Amino acid sequence: MNHWWLAVAVVGISFALTYWLRRYALHKSLLDIPNGRSSHSVPTPRGGGVAIVVSYLAALVFLFVDDALSTPLFLALLGSGLVIAALGFLDDHGHVAARWRLLGHFIAAVWALIWLGGLPPVAMFGSLLDIGWLGHVLAVFYLVWLLNLYNFMDGIDGIASVEAVCVCLSAALIYALSGFYELIWLPLLLVAAVLGFLFWNFPPARIFMGDAGSGFLGIILGVLSLQAAWISSQFLWSWLILLGVFIVDATVTLIRRLVRGDKVYEAHRSHAYQFASRRYGRHLPVTSAVGVINLVWLLPLAVCVTQFGLNGVIGVIVAYVPLVVLAFGFRAGELERN
Repeated sequence: MNHWWLAVAVVGISFALTYWLRRYALHKSLLDIPNGRSSHSVPTPRGGGVAIVVSYLAALVFLFVDDALSTPLFLALLGSGLVIAALGFLDDHGHVAARWRLLGHFIAAVWALIWLGGLPPVAMFGSLLDIGWLGHVLAVFYLVWLLNLYNFMDGIDGIASVEAVCVCLSAALIYALSGFYELIWLPLLLVAAVLGFLFWNFPPARIFMGDAGSGFLGIILGVLSLQAAWISSQFLWSWLILLGVFIVDATVTLIRRLVRGDKVYEAHRSHAYQFASRRYGRHLPVTSAVGVINLVWLLPLAVCVTQFGLNGVIGVIVAYVPLVVLAFGFRAGELERN
């Protein structure tokens, strides 16, 4: 079924909501004030990611009512997305203790996996690997890590939005090339929701996404990737490849901070993309580079996995090795020198 008109409507709703949220934030002085851990220098309105949440969830409701979205997938996306967005919204407007946020993250992840049916057997090196309940547990931690790393990576203008747009456009293209045209709309509608916001968030940003938006994007992308796994293991591997920029930077940074004994729940500026933005003095070159890496390096590898028989595990390794080198090259996880 063709939903292009719905995608256009979602862009418009997201754009208008972001405009209104920006005016509301300015009127109420809901500003992100620069501090020693910030990557920006000008007080900027925050909370614009709510526009992504509202416009995308509205699109999901329409698809469900139109019988274009199954009940289990609808409930997985709607329930987990609402929980994470609500937690992020509360944290954006006050403070939610880390333990309660984490509990909410696990509840949302478990909810999504119950409706998805857990983690299916995954093809690895020609064999089908089924690890039963352990696979479901790993899938829960995968979702929790993905939504948190998306929050961690939303630290400079436009980067989280550009990542979501590139990943989802690439996933939709892979679905189309594979003949699964019915699968393209969930990622494409997420692109539409993000594009309306990105107009206001592209460097130099006029409003920030906030935890409500970044966490929501992380959990939705995670659910979509696990949904794809039930259709084909190659689709799961391709999603992991496409998400490589954020997964590698956040994971390398976390590991190095853990090894050093840092309090990993405290705010910091030690991600590779943050060092890069300070090195170049602007956010635009780094955000643009993320888009280029996604489209020039990661997308072709993901296509090779789904269309040309490249082993999924090998594809992920080949995709991640240069990203790990880049992460170390830009000092991911190191202490910031004065």
